[in-house]
Amino acid sequence: MADERPSTAAAPADAFAGIAGQDGAVAHLRRAIATGHVAHAYAFVGPRGSGRKRTALAFAEALLDPAGGRGAELARRGAHPDLHVIEPTPPENNPKGPLALRVENIRELERLAFLRPAQAPVKVFVVGEADRMTLATPQAFLKTLEEPPARTVIVLILSQLRVLPATVLSRCQVVRFAPAQAPGTVALLPDGRAEGRQAALACLAEAERVGPSAILRAAEGLGRDREAAEALVETCWLWYRDLLCARAGAPAELAVFGDRAAAAAERAERLSPDQIVEALGACRDAWLAIQSNVSPRLTVEVLLGRLAVAA
Repeated sequence: MADERPSTAAAPADAFAGIAGQDGAVAHLRRAIATGHVAHAYAFVGPRGSGRKRTALAFAEALLDPAGGRGAELARRGAHPDLHVIEPTPPENNPKGPLALRVENIRELERLAFLRPAQAPVKVFVVGEADRMTLATPQAFLKTLEEPPARTVIVLILSQLRVLPATVLSRCQVVRFAPAQAPGTVALLPDGRAEGRQAALACLAEAERVGPSAILRAAEGLGRDREAAEALVETCWLWYRDLLCARAGAPAELAVFGDRAAAAAERAERLSPDQIVEALGACRDAWLAIQSNVSPRLTVEVLLGRLAVAA
C-alpha cells in the first residue's frame, strides 16, 4: 500500500493457523504484513478446495487487528465493520437466475471503499468467485484498481488467471495456491468431491462408448445445475491432463486420478498427443462458456460430443 499502510510488526500467531499445504502463500502474506509491503489488490489463484478464501479471511484478520484482539475475533465471526465479503448474486429480477459478479456489486464495493475505516487501520474486501464476473464487470472494476482508495486492500479469489483481462490482473499481486494434496486418491481434486468426480468420469466413459444417446442423457440429467456442470468440465480437463502426462511418460504419481493411473496410461496409448490437446481445448472452451453464462446443459452436451469424437 502507499503512505497509509497498516503499521504491524508481524501477523498474529493464530491468524493463519490451520491452513495446510499452502506454506508458500502464507509465508508471502506474513512477510508482506511484517514488512508493511501490503499491496492494494491481490489475486488468490488456485483450484477450489485449496484454501483460497480461508487464507483471504485469515489475511484480513491479520490486517484488521494485528494484535489479535477483539477486532480479530470480530473478523473471524464475519462481524467486523471493515471486512466486506462480496459473492456472486442472481439477477435482481430473477432470484433463480445464474450467479455472477455484476456491475452493481462493484459499484457497492467502490462506495464502501471510499469511506474511512470504521474501526481498523484498513478496510479489506474479499471478492469470492471472481471468475464469475460478467463481461462488463472487469471494466467497471478497473478504475478502482487504477486509483485505489487509501487504506483499502482488495482480494480477488480466482480459479485461473485467464478468465480476467490483463488490465485487471496487472494491478493485482498474484498469490498462487496449490491443489489440496492427498497422493494416490481422487481427493486431489478441487473440493475433494471424490464421489461426484468418479460419477463424472463414468459419464465421460459412457459418452465415449455409447455416443449421442448417452450424451443427451447426461446433459438432461444436469439440466440447469451450474455447479454440477462445472464439476464435470473440471473432471474432464483433469482426466485429459492425466492422459497427456501419461503420453509424455511422466511418473504415475503425478496423476491427479492416482487410482486410475494404469487406465490413463492405457487410454493415452490409443490417442495421439494432438488428440489429447484438442480434448483439453474442448474442456477450456466449455469452462469459458459456463463462466459466460451459457446454458450448463448445452455446454455439457457440446463438450461430451467433442470428446466422444476425439476418442
